Amino acid sequence: MTLTVYNTLTRRQEPFETVEPGKVKMYYCGVTVYDYCHLGHARACIVWDVVRRYLQFIGYEVRYVQNFTDVDDKILNRAREEHSSMEAVAERFIKAYFDDMARLGIKEADEYPRATHTMNGIQRLIHELENKGFAYPSDGDVYYAVRQFAEYGKLSGRKLEDMQAGASDRVNVEDPEYQKKKDPFDFALWKAAKPGEPAWESPWGAGRPGWHIECSAMVRDRLGETIDIHAGGADLIFPHHENEIAQSEAVTGKPLANYWMHNGMVKVDGEKMSKSLGNFTTIRDLLDRDVDPMAVRLFVLMAQYRKPIDFTDEAITAATNGWHTLKEGLLFGYQYGKQLGWGVDDISLLPETVERFKETVNDDFNFPGGLAVIFELAKELRREGNIIVHEGKTATPADELQKQWQTLVTLAEVLGLTAEIENASPANDGLSDAEIEDLIQQRQAARKSRNFAEADRIRNELQAKNITLIDSSEGTRWHRN
Repeated sequence: MTLTVYNTLTRRQEPFETVEPGKVKMYYCGVTVYDYCHLGHARACIVWDVVRRYLQFIGYEVRYVQNFTDVDDKILNRAREEHSSMEAVAERFIKAYFDDMARLGIKEADEYPRATHTMNGIQRLIHELENKGFAYPSDGDVYYAVRQFAEYGKLSGRKLEDMQAGASDRVNVEDPEYQKKKDPFDFALWKAAKPGEPAWESPWGAGRPGWHIECSAMVRDRLGETIDIHAGGADLIFPHHENEIAQSEAVTGKPLANYWMHNGMVKVDGEKMSKSLGNFTTIRDLLDRDVDPMAVRLFVLMAQYRKPIDFTDEAITAATNGWHTLKEGLLFGYQYGKQLGWGVDDISLLPETVERFKETVNDDFNFPGGLAVIFELAKELRREGNIIVHEGKTATPADELQKQWQTLVTLAEVLGLTAEIENASPANDGLSDAEIEDLIQQRQAARKSRNFAEADRIRNELQAKNITLIDSSEGTRWHRN
């Protein structure tokens, strides 16, 4: 089965075909850097990180670009509150973004353009829109003439006539910005400078860009006129992505993106996340509560990416339990590989399992289905580990177990799910295998001399260092927890 993708633009699932064979140009509308990233950002960044990873896994060369909006009213307001500057606020929260994403295991994008670094491209695009009759200046501002673009609304499915009827009671005709527009639906491409705000020189006077034109310019500058995937949260479909299409396609006459993809929103205990409700949770707040970042990834990937998800204590507990199961499977090779005589460089996967994983995920990035395949492997390896612990051996051939484990590790890595190797290493307990064996011999000697207190002391010492002893008629075996 070839990869098919749900396209917001066409409202149907379509076979995935790239502009250039074997290559994917992908743009994700990133964050406005005025605050710490929250659970909604976590979901979006994890989803698009895994989409990128999967495309690479099935053989595509992916160029992944994610922007930062670093000039915006929210950033300016934060700077005023802190008696700081727009640049200082943006830099602080860009650094915080990278810190948070590193904790979640998000791979860095190939490029992170910023609006403030794209002023030439922004002004060039506005100038071209003006020349083509899609934009007009008005008292230092420049507006996009929405009714000039006949296809406006094609992404969101909204019609200007319907929106006009619904907005008639909400229009403030005394608003200075409203009075500058030729039509209430026109939106700002360039805003005239206000006292005390950062500004850039332009043909229309000093000012700064509107939000929508920034992304149009960054896509064009970094990836070209038509890209393969334009991604973002469902809340960006209108007006942001709708306006991007209007701006870019009015100039180029070409599709801005062939596939528009949107992830669903995040609720907290059934409510929309907001500071006013007191349920606004940042990524760092969550992870600082000792929630495993891999459990957060698992929670996100257990849901179909286009559907809403509800973040509850019960949901994260279930994801944490699921992660413990998966982690046991991922650590199997580090715990038992040497005992099973595995060759370090012997890498071989189970082709049928890999194909089943691909066939499942190829259905519009069905990550929950892919997880089901992975969990089958993890549970089987966990069962085999228990047999080794209690019986000292397993009936399954060692090379078959190695294939299962390497397949599990490979497919889990596609989803960004990785277990720390040190969890299974002697560094955790400070004892080498030889030292453990020596203590077991001391315990055996104590038991023979009927010094049971000393034997129990050694067992407890090992248990405190996460080493479990199992006594049987064949002797004493041990394993690291």
